[in-house]
Amino acid sequence: MTDTQKIVIAIDGPAASGKGSLARTLAAQFGYDFLDTGALYRRVALKCIENDIKPEEIDKITTVSADLSQNLHEKYDDSTLRNDKIGDMASIVAQIPQIRRNLDDFQRNFAKSAKKGAVLDGRDIGTVICPEADIKFFITASIEKRAERRTLELQSRGIEAKQSTVLAEMRERDLRDSIRLNEHLKPDHDCHVIDTSDMTPQEVLDTATKIIKDRS
Repeated sequence: MTDTQKIVIAIDGPAASGKGSLARTLAAQFGYDFLDTGALYRRVALKCIENDIKPEEIDKITTVSADLSQNLHEKYDDSTLRNDKIGDMASIVAQIPQIRRNLDDFQRNFAKSAKKGAVLDGRDIGTVICPEADIKFFITASIEKRAERRTLELQSRGIEAKQSTVLAEMRERDLRDSIRLNEHLKPDHDCHVIDTSDMTPQEVLDTATKIIKDRS
């Protein structure tokens, strides 16, 4: 990989596996553009919650996503999207095919328009959004470890959370994602799988960085 060669990195994996932290850190380290694709669905979910739109009101949700897709470049406060109520709604919203179509083009164009490189993290970046990505990672961890991490994250923000409840909600979300994405949620044949269950964030970063730098 030369300094002038544009690179697209796709990072997929389940919730609380560590993919988001890795994606942000890699983008900052290499000076690449970063897109948290899950935040796009969370923005749709937030708008639905603010307007009291129910999960079964597909037409209204589709209208919200179509409107938002025209303004996705606008700045937003990411911290407002980080709660489980919005996360659960986002998981439901993302099952609607039209919603995905409304947002898919933005994600693909983001990767194409990056000048130096782009890092995108989500559920199906390497299989659906950017199947030709230069490097693909699938970041995973045991569901118990993921629930533990999410519980600690919520508690650190002053949110009361029990690990047993978080674990149950995570199982439900994983099931929805597995039905929605089917084979697309699994590691692609040419991706690098990193199980972070017993790794520190630095170890995960070092592993991913070596893979990127070793790419010929």
